[in-house]
Amino acid sequence: MENLPSSIVHGQFIMNTPLYNGLPTTIIIFGASGDLTQRKLIPSLFNLFRKRRTPKKFQIVGFGGTAFTDEQFREHLHKGVKEHAGFTFTDEEWNIFAPNLHYLAGKYTQANDFKKLAEHLTKLENGDANRLFYMALPPTLFPNIITNLNASGQLHENDAWRRVILEKPFGTDLVSAVTLNKQVHKALSENQIYRIDHYLGKETVQNILFTRFANTIFEPIWNRTYIDHVQITVAEKVGLEHRAGFYDSVGVLRDMFQNHLLQLLTLVAMEPPASFNASDLRNEKVKVLSAIQPMTPEQVAASTVRAQYKGYRNEEQVNPNSNTPTYAALRFFINNWRWKGVPFYLRSGKHLAEKQSQIIIQFKEPPLAMFPMQTMKPNLLVLYLQPDEGLHIRFEAKAPDTVAETRSVDMEFKYSDAFGKTAIPESYERLLLDAIQGDASLFTRGDEVETAWSLIDPILQTWETYQTPPLAVYKPDSWGPPEGYDLLARDGRRWLNEEASMMLEN
Repeated sequence: MENLPSSIVHGQFIMNTPLYNGLPTTIIIFGASGDLTQRKLIPSLFNLFRKRRTPKKFQIVGFGGTAFTDEQFREHLHKGVKEHAGFTFTDEEWNIFAPNLHYLAGKYTQANDFKKLAEHLTKLENGDANRLFYMALPPTLFPNIITNLNASGQLHENDAWRRVILEKPFGTDLVSAVTLNKQVHKALSENQIYRIDHYLGKETVQNILFTRFANTIFEPIWNRTYIDHVQITVAEKVGLEHRAGFYDSVGVLRDMFQNHLLQLLTLVAMEPPASFNASDLRNEKVKVLSAIQPMTPEQVAASTVRAQYKGYRNEEQVNPNSNTPTYAALRFFINNWRWKGVPFYLRSGKHLAEKQSQIIIQFKEPPLAMFPMQTMKPNLLVLYLQPDEGLHIRFEAKAPDTVAETRSVDMEFKYSDAFGKTAIPESYERLLLDAIQGDASLFTRGDEVETAWSLIDPILQTWETYQTPPLAVYKPDSWGPPEGYDLLARDGRRWLNEEASMMLEN
């Protein structure tokens, strides 16, 4: 440790947490030669190292099909960090971090290769050590890997813990999710399983809970008495990029709604948990999803929109007759005391006008028009998740030098102004650190995954079996098809994201 620069004498943060048991920690990444490891995982782990948040003794072992030596693996990752890390670093910092990186080539279906991995880890660790296994792979490979890990004795816990991070998507429907849960539970207890959704690692997503529960001005009005409706938009400017083959078999509902958008809905709608520990927090999220009734085919026809951007079928690796939706808009109702009758509108799509993730809370209009004013706009609370992260409140004020005219004004908070332009870390940093510390608060529990699929499955089945509602078409770089606007217009409402964006610019 005495050879490390003072800027990265690490271990101080994690050693002060109650969940740290003092043992060395090994992080094993399956799929280590892939894109996720190079672009996200290693940059995040390297930055945690620089911030002194890794265990005092740790190492990272990559496992994959590519024939790397340790040095080749380190060079490959160094290139990725230089290209993709959102922070600056020195060669000295990397040279101190790099010896912690190791690699072993192997096949995920070969039991002998997992015995070699067990022997390799035992030699590297030279004693008891915690192990965190990261599945940076498609979920179809999870059961084989977990079975082989278990058979080679690598999941057994004594004084050292064993944890497994599973990347999304966790299943492609309810049946496959239940099956996958049963398969992983044969070898792992639920408290060893960390189902990751990188959206929950975003600072702005975590701030939803802090906005609600750390400020007494919001929670008393966070209910059906004062809120008219909620809009959640996660829009992507890009098209398919290099995911055409995968995306055409999945579509927007499986890719975005079952995980990201429903997670955002639970954070907006959940009751205050008894504490901020993982069990209490995740219990409340499951309660929200359980309070939403799965749609009947008639409700799917009335409360959903599916669409495909013009030209999608001409994309490389896309079926020329594909009915895969690249855009969807849904209306949900939460049947509990707090939210009865309040619609939640969820929308996401590819090739839309802007990259934008935001939650808009529209409050009800005053019950009595006291002033001879022009049309008064309802109050808004806007949570900007990305880009231009922050929070806005729109309210009415009297325009100066008028009798009783009002004008909409806004108050704003921007992360970049309050904390600096580089303050927001990569979401994987927080999630990896939480997994090392044993905090599952921002990871998805098995019953939560299954409950979410129970809401999405009836929609998928109606779309795919009955082709209802009809597949609409929209222009690339627009905000979606007219049917998406009609979904709200039938309720006397409209999408507010463009108006919210103007608030941010002003």
